[in-house]
Amino acid sequence: MAAGAGRISCICLTGPTATGKTDLALEIAGELPLEIVSMDSALVYRDMDIGTAKPSIAIREQIPHFLIDILDAAEAYSAGRFVADASREVRAIADRGKIPLLVGGTHLYLRALRDGLADLPKADPGIRRRLDDEAAAVGWPALHLRLAEHDPDAAGRISPSDGQRIQRALEVHEITGVALSVLQKQSAPVHDLDITTIAIVPPDRASLADRIERRFDAMLAAGFVEEVERLRSRGDLDAATPSMRAVGYRQIWAHLEGDCDWETARSKVLAATRQLAKRQLTSLRSDTTAIRFTMGEPGLGARLIARVQSARGRPA
Repeated sequence: MAAGAGRISCICLTGPTATGKTDLALEIAGELPLEIVSMDSALVYRDMDIGTAKPSIAIREQIPHFLIDILDAAEAYSAGRFVADASREVRAIADRGKIPLLVGGTHLYLRALRDGLADLPKADPGIRRRLDDEAAAVGWPALHLRLAEHDPDAAGRISPSDGQRIQRALEVHEITGVALSVLQKQSAPVHDLDITTIAIVPPDRASLADRIERRFDAMLAAGFVEEVERLRSRGDLDAATPSMRAVGYRQIWAHLEGDCDWETARSKVLAATRQLAKRQLTSLRSDTTAIRFTMGEPGLGARLIARVQSARGRPA
C-alpha cells in the first residue's frame, strides 16, 4: 500500500543471519531506484568488515548505503540513536525520489523504528561491570532466573544464554525500579513512516546451519582472525566493549586471549551464530505484519521486486 498524504513509505528486508539479505537487496537494486539503510548493529563500526559480512566499498559506490562505518569500534550505538539516524536517512532518500530500503537482521532496531521506543535510561558502566562479574562467577542462566523474578515477560522473550539482553534488562530494572517490559509498552512510533516488512526465512534449520558454517569458513579464509587481532592490538578495546561482543568477534577474542583452543572457538562461533538465528526467527514469528518469503525459493528475487513495487502502490 502506498503511503498516505504526508507519510513516507519504506521497505524493510529482514530475516535471520546468513539468509542472503544483502545479495537479495542488491538484486532488487538492479531493477528499482533504491538506496539502502543498514539495520545492523555491527555494520555501524569501522574496521569490522569481514566478520560482519559488510558490503564492499565497490558495492557501496554503486548503490548508496547508509549507517555503515559511522562509528569507531570503541564507541557504543543504541536503538534510540538508530531511530534518529534511520529516520533521517529514510526521509532524505524519499526526498531524492528513491525507494528507502532498510536491510538487516537487528529486529530490536526494526521494532523501535516501526513501533516506537521506550524512554529507557542510559547504560551504567558500573552496573554492567558488576553484572559481567556475576555472570563470570555463576553464568548468565542464573542471572536469567533473577530476571524472571523481576520481569517474567522480558525473561520469556530472552534466551538464558543471551548475556547482552539479560544484562540490559537487569540494568534497567535496577536503575528505574520498573520492569523493562513495562517501560517498552510506553513507547510511541515514528508517525510519518509506513514500513512494509519483508522477511526471508529458511526452509529448515539444517539448511541455515549449513549456510552459517560455509559463510564462517569463507570469513576465515578472508582474514577474520587477523581482523580481530588488529582490533585487539589497538589497546583501547576489550572483551566487554559493545562492538567486541558481536557474534564471532567475542569468541575469536577469547581464543586470542588464550581462553580456549581454536577448535573450541570455532565451535562456539557456529553455536552462537545458530543461537542468534534462532532468536531472530523467534522474534519474526511474533511479527504478524511481516510478509514472509522462503530462502532459496525459485524466482525469489523477481517476487521481491514485484512485492516492493506493490508496496509503493505501483503495478507489479
